[in-house]
Amino acid sequence: MEQTALNSVETSTLRKAEDGRSTSTPVISVSPVVLSAPGRRVALEVRVSAPVTGSQLPIIVFAHGFGSSMDGYAPLASFWAANGFVVIQPTFLDSKTLSPNPSAKHSEALATYLADPASASIWRVRVEDMKHILDQLDVIEAAIPGLTGRLDRSRIAAVGHSFGAHTVSMLLGSRVIGADGSLDEDMSDPRIKVGVLLCASGRGGEDLSPFAAEHLSYLNQNYAGLTTSTLVVAGDQDYSQLTVRGPEWFTDAYTLSPGADWLVTLFGAEHMLGGISGYQVTETTDENPDRVAAVQQLTWAYLRSALYSEDPAWTVACEALQNNPTPQGRVDGK
Repeated sequence: MEQTALNSVETSTLRKAEDGRSTSTPVISVSPVVLSAPGRRVALEVRVSAPVTGSQLPIIVFAHGFGSSMDGYAPLASFWAANGFVVIQPTFLDSKTLSPNPSAKHSEALATYLADPASASIWRVRVEDMKHILDQLDVIEAAIPGLTGRLDRSRIAAVGHSFGAHTVSMLLGSRVIGADGSLDEDMSDPRIKVGVLLCASGRGGEDLSPFAAEHLSYLNQNYAGLTTSTLVVAGDQDYSQLTVRGPEWFTDAYTLSPGADWLVTLFGAEHMLGGISGYQVTETTDENPDRVAAVQQLTWAYLRSALYSEDPAWTVACEALQNNPTPQGRVDGK
């Protein structure tokens, strides 16, 4: 499914997953849906993707990585929606689509972002944006043809990648450590029942690189309060300029939090996990369709079993990964 322009309604169908556990249905995707966000410098816009059939549909609120937008991560959003979830994707203030130069390279966009004094608080605005979404599910329902009355508001998941994983971790209970060593405010939201962190930043303090310590102080976080059930996904080749450590830094959310109960480590994966941020995107340095398929299936299966305790999807997906002659990764649990 190709990404569509704004002010669009899109329908598509994805093929059934090969392991037979997920079932694919036609999807409708609508953008932009404009939500109320008082005091925000630009309107809060979201893309909503949903299966055209089914009732009591669980919800995924997805937080994109730095510079992306509501139109990114189609490989994930399309798969989840075609397999029974309503997926809501906001465009955060750090999106390149809101900048004077939307086509800027990542390094150029980051330099522009850091030069803006407002960037110091954008991590907080991201969290508040996610809460604004949950506050306005009625508006979202009404904006999507045929969706009214079909949401299961008791089953809400939050998923994020990279900067988005930091955003979601705050909603799940992690907290930023201030310059004086005290914990910042608790920004968790009990409406979120389960989370998935894709390439989440690890321990702060001395583990941060000098660049991250100077410019991205919010990465100095404490995972002790993250008690919500969470899947952490990391790549074993994800070397980052944000830390003095290696790829294992991205597993800290699993090892340091009581809520993260499962860790998926993908073999050979770098920060884009094979290409989850979009189809044929330039920032993907480890393009691998099989790896993307593994992320699709494993995240979907985890959310299904976490939200529906009787659903064996997670067990089936883990066994399929383990029994594959050339597995894409490994799964560790607490």
